[in-house]
Amino acid sequence: MLRWGWSRASPLGPYTRVSPSVRHLLTLLIQLGPIGLFLLSVADSSFLLVPIGNDLLTVLLVARNHDRFVICVVSAAVGSVIGVFLLDVVCRRLGEKGLARLVKPKLLAYLRGRLERHAAVALFIACLAPPPFPFSASIAVASALQYPRTRLLTIVLAMRALRFTLVGWAAIHFGRRILRIAQSTEFLWAISIFIAICIIGSVFSIARWIRIGRA
Repeated sequence: MLRWGWSRASPLGPYTRVSPSVRHLLTLLIQLGPIGLFLLSVADSSFLLVPIGNDLLTVLLVARNHDRFVICVVSAAVGSVIGVFLLDVVCRRLGEKGLARLVKPKLLAYLRGRLERHAAVALFIACLAPPPFPFSASIAVASALQYPRTRLLTIVLAMRALRFTLVGWAAIHFGRRILRIAQSTEFLWAISIFIAICIIGSVFSIARWIRIGRA
């Protein structure tokens, strides 16, 4: 069931005032539905910087069609696990010395201390906390310190499923207000700037991973 004036001809519904680049990307992801959310979650949980957060896409998809609530939660959670697995494979191989070339020393020392004392709790918080909490950095450090992979992926699956369940619930009950904020001029400028930063950041991130892999 479509909600709040959405239509299949205009998949962004009231969200059509965004800049062209954002609108095209959001339109593509929304048309892909849960598959788009799955792909975005894989990228968002790996070493890429993604300009459209999976929380925002979850809100848009669930607000548009409440019947997709469960499949959206599953898609986002499973995609996040796969993204973490890809990050884990690389960081586990790099180890702490290799990771020190990617993560700032202060952040690395902080996360290492947290993970060495209360690894499970630190990962719970990392999976549930919204940006700008360093989720990917926390996963990278845990993997570099050889935290058990099965336990890591289990925690990620459970906590991300909980997080996206809460996001989906919020979309059902507060979707109108969330979309109203997302239509504001300030938000549109902010997300456009964020897209540019993420594109540049992703290029540098991929280049660094390739360079370190060859070292």
